[in-house]
Parts: sequence; C-alpha cells; structure tokens
Amino acid sequence: MFSFASYPYPKSESFKEILISSLGAGIAVYLFLIIFQPFGTENFQHPYKFLLLFPYCIIFGTAFFISNSIASRFSNWNIGTELLKIISILFLGSVLSYFYNSLFLSHVKLDLGNYFYMFLYSLAVGIPISTIYILSRYIYLKNIHEKKAHDISQQLTASVPEQRQNLLKISAQNIELTIDEKDFLCVQSMENYCTFYFLEENSVKKVLIRISLSNALQQIETDSVKKCHRSYIVNLRKVKDLKGNAQGYKLILPEIDFEIPVSRSFIPSIIPQLQQQNS
Repeated sequence: MFSFASYPYPKSESFKEILISSLGAGIAVYLFLIIFQPFGTENFQHPYKFLLLFPYCIIFGTAFFISNSIASRFSNWNIGTELLKIISILFLGSVLSYFYNSLFLSHVKLDLGNYFYMFLYSLAVGIPISTIYILSRYIYLKNIHEKKAHDISQQLTASVPEQRQNLLKISAQNIELTIDEKDFLCVQSMENYCTFYFLEENSVKKVLIRISLSNALQQIETDSVKKCHRSYIVNLRKVKDLKGNAQGYKLILPEIDFEIPVSRSFIPSIIPQLQQQNS
C-alpha cells in the first residue's frame, strides 16, 4: 500500500494547465448535479433551479484551483500526495458548499452535524469525478509522451553532426577536471556531490567531486550540455533513445546503465532541442 502511494504522479505545473483542469473539474461537478440530480436535488423545485446549482461549479472549481496552485510549489509528487490533494479539495469544497447551501438555499441554522452530511455528499460526488480525472489525465499524458518519445527515438538513430571541440573545465575543492565535450556524458547529483560520467579511451569513467549541481552547470553548460532534472546534467548529443510515460521522459545513453529523467519543467526546452539537433 505504501509503495503504491509513493509511485510518482505528474502534477500540474503551468498556470494554463491548472486553470483549464480547474474549469473542467467545476463543469464536471455541475453536469453531475444537473444530470443525475443526487441527494434530493430532484425534489428541489425552483424556476431557476439549474442557475442556483451553478455556484457549486464555481465552488469546486475554485477549490481545485487553490489546491493545484499549492501543489505546484512542491518538487516531489506521488500518488499519495495526489490523494491528499483530492481530499483537501473535497474538504474545502464541502465547507464552501455547506455555507452556500445553508445561507442561500436551505436557510437552515449552521450545525456541525449538517456539515457532516454535506461532506459525505461531497465525497459521493467528488470520488467518482476525481477517479475519472486521475485516470484520464494519466492515460492522456502517457499516450502523448510515449508517441513523442517514439517519434524522436527514430530521429535519434540517425547520425548527429559532429559537435565543436569544446573543453569542459570543472574546478572545485582543489580538483581540476577537463573533459572534451564530445566525450562528456552526464552529471549525477547526490546531495553536495556530483558524479561526472565521460568517455576515456572508449570506456566510461566516473569522477566524484564535492560540488553542487548548479555550480557544475555554470562551469560546463554549452549548447548541448544542459540541465534536464534537479539531479542531472546531460550531453544531449549523446542521447540515443527516449522513453515516455505519464511522468514525462527519460533519456537513454548507451554508454551508461541508467536512464536520465527529464523534469516536466525542463520538457519545453529539452525535447524541442533533441528534435532540432536531429532534424
């Protein structure tokens, strides 16, 4: 159960994506209410019935927007935190819905017991809609990333024009390291240390240096050597394959035995460059 909850899940990061998904969630709640009319809604008689139900769309859309905006500030996101976000959306939506219903529709005295029923109603409406949202978004991103990864991978099999002979010089803690850019593979960060991977006499060599990834990037960044993740710098000209899933992309370099992830925030810069340099 805990291992399942720790599985990575793609969170919304851009304002546009958060806004669109929030509008979609609010509309989904409204459509659910007017189509199925649950919890006695069918017995609610009023000439402006559907208009009076519309604020629930705004309420849950707003709760969705607030929760996703807060979630976008966190670097690590998984299924467990996504579920907590959904619960927070339903809780916030139920509170706002209770006040709207009590003050403007039912005109009843505020009571904790009545709120409890509203929270159960919110769970009943929100859980199926949230399940559909999570699964559809996961499948959509998975299909999009897999298709693009497949198309780019076919381009990567072609020969890449020879890059200019730049020398990458790294200086830290009385250590001087010089690597020819055409032999440089990647950098992997682990807390305050970085492991530099590069080719030397046709074999992979690893050098561990006490240096931050940001400091390393300042010293070695070029047109092809780019940061693609909070823990990785990669030579894009060494990428020979690409995998896609719902979380994003993973770069494959045949010389090393691990895959390099691409953070969603770096996708707009990394993926187009891979396409361009092999077009």
